Amino acid sequence: MTDSDRTYLGIDIGTSAVKVVLMNSQKELIAQSCEKYDVSELKEGHIEIDPEIWFQSAEECLHRIFKDQNAECVSVIGITGQMHSLAIVDERLESIRPVIMWNDIRTKEMIGSLKRAFSGFSGGKQLSRTISTGSPAAALCWIREYEPECFSRIYKFLIGPDYLVMRFTGKCVTNYCEASTSCLMDIGSHVWSEQVRKYIGLSESAYPALYGASEFVGRVRPDIARRFGFRSDARVIAGTGDNAATSVSTGCLEGGYPVLSLGTSGVIVIPTDDIPEDAPGKRILVSVDGRKFICLVQGVIQSNGRTVNWWAKDILGISNLEELEKNINCAKGRKENLLFYPHLGGDKTIYSDPNLRGAFINLGNDTTKTDMYYAVIEGLSFAVRELIEKMQISLERYGSIKVTGGGSNSDLWLQTLSDVLGIVVEKLNGGIGPAFGIALLAMYADHHTGPFEKISDGYVRVNKEYKPDPENHAMLNRKYQKYLRIHKALEYINDSDTVPSDADGSDFSCRA
Repeated sequence: MTDSDRTYLGIDIGTSAVKVVLMNSQKELIAQSCEKYDVSELKEGHIEIDPEIWFQSAEECLHRIFKDQNAECVSVIGITGQMHSLAIVDERLESIRPVIMWNDIRTKEMIGSLKRAFSGFSGGKQLSRTISTGSPAAALCWIREYEPECFSRIYKFLIGPDYLVMRFTGKCVTNYCEASTSCLMDIGSHVWSEQVRKYIGLSESAYPALYGASEFVGRVRPDIARRFGFRSDARVIAGTGDNAATSVSTGCLEGGYPVLSLGTSGVIVIPTDDIPEDAPGKRILVSVDGRKFICLVQGVIQSNGRTVNWWAKDILGISNLEELEKNINCAKGRKENLLFYPHLGGDKTIYSDPNLRGAFINLGNDTTKTDMYYAVIEGLSFAVRELIEKMQISLERYGSIKVTGGGSNSDLWLQTLSDVLGIVVEKLNGGIGPAFGIALLAMYADHHTGPFEKISDGYVRVNKEYKPDPENHAMLNRKYQKYLRIHKALEYINDSDTVPSDADGSDFSCRA
């Protein structure tokens, strides 16, 4: 097989779908496929999935792709996916229980005690600040507490896409990105935290080996090679988390600029060591070769695309957002006092409050459903601004912010975001996202892209620019100051110990 014949697979295990792309050595997309699936929520906040659904969905995608493409040309396979989601397997490498997903909130009552316990460990300041619902460390503690029989059977724990790496190679490994956001690692020393391990009560053997993203784990298992038609010497890299993979396909990791992904959640990532340690945001270790490390800082708006879908599809019953947005009167929306607070599913970065919820403020008899849709978009844009400010990211330093994800298809959203931030918003081209980033890393592992710093050269393109209107920015800035008051107002309203009184001091809480 010549170099020009080699192809590279990128597999992304998303929250609601698997996406697979096939790329050639010229960084050209040859084929792609997507397979959707559903997660389970048997109890409120308990969000799970059988990890074999990931494998079966990937299998469907691969069979579709290789109807028209030659599987024997696949040289390297890269696998990425959702971060934090916890899988546990027994000695036969079979799943013991469904995966506890990244957006699961069953551990919310445990987080306070975990923060206190972890604060005394090495690297405890970072651990204490970043542990949240959905963290693998918290999920393991929950299993230990409520499913001791499952806990006793753990042979290895795996994080998100590691499960598919195991299915393809038979090896139980993880990568520095997934490990560093698990709250199981001492990030400063780049090793698993011995203190956290003893606190949880796991054996050392239960921990997967640590690899750099482009380091080879091994060849595909013979049964997998036969199943899909791969060559016996096709190799699999360790991979990385989806946000780190996206930072490769967007040029963020190599270029050093911020990128905002408007997906199910809204995620901003930036490679930097300049952000103060006490600023909110998760520090992610990204290592391509297992020796050199890059610090990628990540902040999240937990309910982002989910919020838009909730209002447009669940409430309005409209699936065609493009048609809906044609009827939005943005000028009217900007002038009105209607505000929307978008944290429907809690918050992880700004307030670290899983119980935080959303709200509409200043509804009137003349408020329409489309007015409220604009307020949703505006509120999400305000949330992004608050996140950036709390993380102490100076966008002026970069001159713009690059945006990707499903939300980037909305002109309304990107223009509103530009007006709220007061900075140019650049929509990136379609060949981006985790699946493309991990395919590039697979190609890099095969030594066909030159230095890592040039991995995305010629690949990243800006499709469209959105420039802020000074008048709109000034108007939205005034509304943003009001938006910032909502959190304290909600805290006051939801404080069961607070009993307000009227002007004469009498209690009015029980008046008819």
